[in-house]
Amino acid sequence: MAAITLDHLGKAYTADVTVIRDLTFDIKDGEFMVFVGPSGCGKSTVLRMIAGLETITTGSLSIGGRVVNDVHPKDRDIAMVFQSYALYPHMTVYDNIAFGLQIRKIAPDEIKKRVQEAADTLGLNPFLDRKPKALSGGQRQRVALGRAIVRNPSVFLFDEPLSNLDAELRVHMRAELSKLQRKLKTTTVYVTHDQVEAMTMGHRIAVLRPCGADPKVSNLTQVGTPMEIYDTPANLFTARFMGTPKMNLLKAKISNDGHDVLFYGIRMQVSQQFRQAAEKHKGRDVIVGIRPEHIGAAHEVDWQSNCSITGAIEILEPLGHEVIVHFELQGETVSGRLRSHVSLPAPGDPITLQVNTEAMHLFDPVSEQRLS
Repeated sequence: MAAITLDHLGKAYTADVTVIRDLTFDIKDGEFMVFVGPSGCGKSTVLRMIAGLETITTGSLSIGGRVVNDVHPKDRDIAMVFQSYALYPHMTVYDNIAFGLQIRKIAPDEIKKRVQEAADTLGLNPFLDRKPKALSGGQRQRVALGRAIVRNPSVFLFDEPLSNLDAELRVHMRAELSKLQRKLKTTTVYVTHDQVEAMTMGHRIAVLRPCGADPKVSNLTQVGTPMEIYDTPANLFTARFMGTPKMNLLKAKISNDGHDVLFYGIRMQVSQQFRQAAEKHKGRDVIVGIRPEHIGAAHEVDWQSNCSITGAIEILEPLGHEVIVHFELQGETVSGRLRSHVSLPAPGDPITLQVNTEAMHLFDPVSEQRLS
């Protein structure tokens, strides 16, 4: 078993500099967990704490039921793949993959067997006699993966391993990594700032943010499946961060009877999922969230709506299969989606779009938590 438990985990470099605060959650055995968040949120630091490359200031970390706070990295049964590949330039692909086993004095026949199995899995057989300089970026990344695989670890740790690859190769390697993890069923922790990677690869996602100076604020904002994170963001940070283009977040108020949300002269009926919360927040300020895919042209949408928004177009972003339209609504920029490429309006033109009111999100502007 290689479940990982973070129990009130914390990391401080000085009394005034805390980078990780009060992280508490479990990573299941065989799970592909993705840490996602903006630069500086501490996701790589947490990964290095799991690896044993950073000391733990507070709390405890367990791997396979064993507390490993003071366990040396080589004794944690983990394998880490870095952003920079970290290959030995003077060694062949075979020797790069075998090196970790050689220094552990594994029998030569066993080394050969494991390297061959890894090469078969990763499609590296034609390159075993080459040196890294003769490989493409994707091939080098597969060598780094092979070096991790041959160790048969309990846990794989990935620190933004695809960030150096071009866009097309990143998409390909995302799929390859996901297939590899499903095949090996090894507990995997993957760090990225790319939410597309997080959404497409992770069984679950942990969304992290900088913890700041407030001792009550943790780095962790939400843990859940990709669709739980996307469909029911627990707070404004997650709502802002997850989604491309970003969720529209607008200042609003619950009507005095609790039936409607009022914003910028627009009245929108409260969706079924928020009826009870709206009753408790009658007449109070809220933040209403609407994703761009839930704002569209009346003749294109597949929902019934009695709520429309009119504004002046600022920018059009054609994406081939759709057009993202950003328009100005009383000083705020709102984003929607158009499916048709015929007779597109131009910047400066007025546009009226329909809102799917059942897909709204409501947040408390003070606590920034989702209303429930």
